[in-house]
Amino acid sequence: MSTILVTGGAGRLGRSVVTVLAHAGHDVVSVDRVEVPGLPATQIVRELGDAASFREVFEAHQPDAVVHLAAIAVPFSAPDEVIYRTNTTLAFGVVEAAKQTGVGTVLIASSPTVIGYNAPDGWQPTFLPLDEDHPLAPWNAYSRAKVKIEEFVEEEVRAGTPLRLGVFRPCYVIAPEEWFGAPTQQGHTIEERLDDPALSAVSLFNYVDARDAGDFVLAWLAQPHAAPNGSVFFVGAGDSLVREPVPGALARFVPETAALADALGDTDPVFSSARAERLLGWSPRRSWRTEFAAESDESEEARESEATA
Repeated sequence: MSTILVTGGAGRLGRSVVTVLAHAGHDVVSVDRVEVPGLPATQIVRELGDAASFREVFEAHQPDAVVHLAAIAVPFSAPDEVIYRTNTTLAFGVVEAAKQTGVGTVLIASSPTVIGYNAPDGWQPTFLPLDEDHPLAPWNAYSRAKVKIEEFVEEEVRAGTPLRLGVFRPCYVIAPEEWFGAPTQQGHTIEERLDDPALSAVSLFNYVDARDAGDFVLAWLAQPHAAPNGSVFFVGAGDSLVREPVPGALARFVPETAALADALGDTDPVFSSARAERLLGWSPRRSWRTEFAAESDESEEARESEATA
């Protein structure tokens, strides 16, 4: 099997990506600022600030492919200039180092926020469901950086890069422990997000189980030539993170989408992952309806056992 280097392997998404790759038989090297106990990878604690630092790591471990997840992952969690500079520098550095060291395959994480939803001055979709052909409208440093990274990949492909490049936009990542009550990225639990649809409406009810995102990474790495070089993929769940019918929820919480919301079924995702299914054969296997329901069932069984004890 191959050696896969994952930047940001200790993160909420990275832990599941590393685990999926390791369970598939790959030797995984995780590079992050911290270690995670029990992570099935060789863990390197390292700050990656430029192409030189990436080059040192690549030369030391000689990966066959790199999955680049490292970034400031939360919009507005740092000053705009820090978010933009950090996230673009990391992505540019990994690509340049890969070319210099002979790493042939690089998959880079972008974000659905490049679409521009939740902008303060209002945002209207051109069509629904949203797919990779939808116009981009970044409005903050985080989404601007992700657009720049996608443009950089396009430029590399047009310039005849020797690399095989891919970009994926994982939806709002739910780590496995978050189905069982751990706080999500915004600090709310899954139950709170379902009880108050406004919490998920800001991201158009998008989400993806981190293990499904890991399965996407595995599928792309297994067949990087199945899609045109530099292709971009949405990676999301097969439904929306909301209990009520999706068209009505969109119209109520995101009125700018009301005119197009009826194009969606009651449980449809607002973001389409059809390209990934068509070109890579990947589709999500997990849903809040199965994962959160399973957690709720276990809790109910525990309560019943306590009551009869």
